Amino acid sequence: MGIISFIISIAVLILVLKIIALPFKIIIKFIINSVVAGIILAVLAYFGVIVTLNIGTIILVGLLGIPGLIIGLIITMLI
Repeated sequence: MGIISFIISIAVLILVLKIIALPFKIIIKFIINSVVAGIILAVLAYFGVIVTLNIGTIILVGLLGIPGLIIGLIITMLI
């Protein structure tokens, strides 16, 4: 009976750790997305593509990542 309780407790521990680790994976994906978009924005601005770096564009890219970069490029082209 002790071994079954031990196996069940290990299974519950693994389940709880997987549930806790999921938000960390999502946060890491968002951070990587924002960093990649920032690098793309810097490269585009360096080569003089239609990007004006202002505080709104930088915040938009930092918060939304690649979709924010696309939105910022569209807004920049329309203005």
